[in-house]
Amino acid sequence: MLVIMLGSVNGLENGLNESFRDDAVNSIWVYSGQTSKPYKGLQAGRNIQFTNEDYDELTREVVGVEHSTARFFIRGRTTITYEKQSDNFAIRCVHPGHQYIENTLMSKGRYINPTDLENTRKVAVIGDKVEDALFKGAEGIGKYIRVNKIPFKVVGVFTDEGNEREREIVYLPITTAQKTFNGQNRIGQLMIASKEEDLKLAEKMSEDVRQRLAQRHSFDVEDERAIYVRNNMENFKRIINLFLAFDILVYIVGIGTILIGVVGISNIMMVVVKERTKEIGVRKALGATPASIVGLILQESVFITSIAGYIGLLAGVGLLETIAYFVTDNEFFLNPEVSLPVVLFAMGFLVVAGTIAGLFPALRAASIEPIEALRDE
Repeated sequence: MLVIMLGSVNGLENGLNESFRDDAVNSIWVYSGQTSKPYKGLQAGRNIQFTNEDYDELTREVVGVEHSTARFFIRGRTTITYEKQSDNFAIRCVHPGHQYIENTLMSKGRYINPTDLENTRKVAVIGDKVEDALFKGAEGIGKYIRVNKIPFKVVGVFTDEGNEREREIVYLPITTAQKTFNGQNRIGQLMIASKEEDLKLAEKMSEDVRQRLAQRHSFDVEDERAIYVRNNMENFKRIINLFLAFDILVYIVGIGTILIGVVGISNIMMVVVKERTKEIGVRKALGATPASIVGLILQESVFITSIAGYIGLLAGVGLLETIAYFVTDNEFFLNPEVSLPVVLFAMGFLVVAGTIAGLFPALRAASIEPIEALRDE
């Protein structure tokens, strides 16, 4: 039970860590919404539209920002074409800082750079899944793909540590996309990342972002629906603390279960001592010392506990491996397993438990008088 419970919690925790690998933990994501409160004569229900000026101010004025990006979303259906091959892929129009925030790993070529933005270059960075689909195993770098019939030169191919959908994306320079697809200065989403993984710094930055945007767009800073600020650091710390509580609970339940087993084994050994009263009497009559009788009973108790516990450990590990085999595609439950230190701790605890389980029956056996033991029926 201890192995299964610890392995299951580890599986959930591994799934969580895998999901956070896709984004920088120290990042803050800002989504626009709709006001729910009147403010300075303005009615509720106004849509908040981010602009390039919002991005510039947050990047320049918010203390602690090291990486930043915005996203512009192309309206309507988008089709990516190369010669006779075409498919629909997600398009993200971003700044260079997006590479850090999304943990994008370049496998070929380069990512979007500041010069691309300054000169509004028609370049694209594609996922390896996109390259496979459009180029059918051929090299994609240097070739032109068409986004809604507009040509973009492929300058990089990336992979991603997140799920496979993240590798089916096409990145474009945000300034180029705004100009090409009539985006003007509109932005759909803002993202910044702090210099270090500091929860207090991230909280301060989140509050600063909310206050600045509230001032720029004239909404109540307490209006939660006007914008949504997602602090990944805060969410990560909260979930880590939750899993720590799970671990503690699992250890309490698991060790409690083992202690219940200790009581059961102790009762078994008491019955064993009762059934072997005559044998113990004969041993003591032939010169066996109380210490040798105690050692005999303890050896049997530890042997029974260790063998049964070892079988239980093997069964638990086997069940975890079976679960892992059938849930390989589940992104929320990944690699349920127990570490070697935990297994060694469990085995050591079982030996101690076996000793405790046999101690009282052993002391009772050692206290039996030979003459009374030989008369026992």
